[in-house]
Amino acid sequence: MSEIPLPQIAKRVAPWWLLRHETMLALILFVALIILGALNNRFLTLDNLLNQGRLTTEVGLIALPMTFIIITGGIDLSVGSIVGLCAILLGYSWKTFGFPLPLAIAFTLVVGATAGFFNGVGITRLRVPPLIMTIATLALYRGLAEGISQARSVRGYPEWFYFIGQSDLFGVPAQLWLLLIAIVVAGIALDRTTFGRTLYAIGNNETAARFSGLPVDRAKLIIYTLSGLMAGLSAVVLVSRVTTTRSDMGIGYELDVIATVVLGGTSIFGGVGTIWGTVVGLAMIQLLKNGLALTGVKGDATIVVIGTVLILSTLVASLLQRRRGV
Repeated sequence: MSEIPLPQIAKRVAPWWLLRHETMLALILFVALIILGALNNRFLTLDNLLNQGRLTTEVGLIALPMTFIIITGGIDLSVGSIVGLCAILLGYSWKTFGFPLPLAIAFTLVVGATAGFFNGVGITRLRVPPLIMTIATLALYRGLAEGISQARSVRGYPEWFYFIGQSDLFGVPAQLWLLLIAIVVAGIALDRTTFGRTLYAIGNNETAARFSGLPVDRAKLIIYTLSGLMAGLSAVVLVSRVTTTRSDMGIGYELDVIATVVLGGTSIFGGVGTIWGTVVGLAMIQLLKNGLALTGVKGDATIVVIGTVLILSTLVASLLQRRRGV
């Protein structure tokens, strides 16, 4: 009797869902939560977990459209700069231009969507590679934010404006409800619609998608515009939470967002990824940061530990995913 290779045994014994990247990442997250909870009794308290949800909302909002973009094989490095530009224009349109604050918020969202649309036009019409285009606009939008602000901040917003960033709704941070709604909508759009299947087709083979008659350029334009829009919404939530605007807001967000999406199983080469994986990746990064801080791991050591855990979790999940495909 011939021997059955170990990968095939694993494939026969384990259910298909157990070998998914998202499932393995969730199991790793569960183990990490138990360990960190045992090291510090404040970590797994409801108040702490809800507070982490409050802190991670801004990155989470941007990570959803970034999942769409990376599935198509693209990238958007300008999202952090769009957050900074939108935050500054929110404050200045209200304080300096005299816009009513609701109109200033709407203006901010339009600015974010326009910035993303500009990225999309450069990528789809001018055929500039996404990496080059968004590196250029990263510098452009950050420069505009710094030029407009002149190193000054805007404060003194009306009390009602702080609701979305600081208040609770039914015992849950208000901005977390916003993130949960966005997650559900994005998940349905990617998993259950023709638009979502188009994104996967583009990521797997863009040339074949074009020959199949799929609206490749239109889909790309939509997701980059959506990325800018969600960065603008993230800026509104961020300003509401910290009560001020500064031109350096959003610095480093692009790295946090991309790490979240890729950790969640979305392939940087395109064609693979889920919203649910992104959600698990988002939770894992934020809770690891918080748990390590509570246990006394600080500074460079925190970065090293998180980086090591992320690499190991990705390697383990990728190994099991390859075994599933054998």
